Amino acid sequence: MRLSGNHNRPLLVLLSLFLSVLLLSAQDQDQRRAAKRQETPLRVSADFPYHKWLDEDVRYIITDQERTDFLKLKTAKQLDDFVEAFWDRRNPTPGSTENPYKEEHYRRIAYTNTHFAASIPGCRTDRGRFYIMYGPPDAVDSKSGFAPPTETWHYVFVEGIGRNVVLTFTDKCACGKYGLSGGDSDPRVPKIYDPLLR
Repeated sequence: MRLSGNHNRPLLVLLSLFLSVLLLSAQDQDQRRAAKRQETPLRVSADFPYHKWLDEDVRYIITDQERTDFLKLKTAKQLDDFVEAFWDRRNPTPGSTENPYKEEHYRRIAYTNTHFAASIPGCRTDRGRFYIMYGPPDAVDSKSGFAPPTETWHYVFVEGIGRNVVLTFTDKCACGKYGLSGGDSDPRVPKIYDPLLR
């Protein structure tokens, strides 16, 4: 039996309406899934996109409060905004596109990785940590011929610590791993945040 075109028209309209509703519903579900992915909490692990920034790049200069605030953030946009604000707060020329503080910080990391590496990246060594935080010492006394080898750094002034700061590093294994010596180092050296010790 053959139906005329006029009889099929209501059926075609209903079918079109039904397909439109299905299509809109699928698009809405896709949008909700995408929004949920953006709001999904990010984890701090080796595959966390900000792991390197938090655990290496700013390891010694981020405050405990900033670290706590950062870890509470949920989305990539919030994290990006935090990182941008972090560097803006430290920029000695606010509003400028250049940030001398940030540039110097990354230069120090590169220097430590080149000059202080000893089975671990130079930025993870004691000398690397203090170099990144306080910059190059004003004078260095190196006694590589002694057993164990030592290196003493002298700073005329360190912000937040004071004048005539002396740090002595000892290579107890004679393998290039200079660790901060406690005995004759300046006792005013501040507590350094080390997330690996928590």
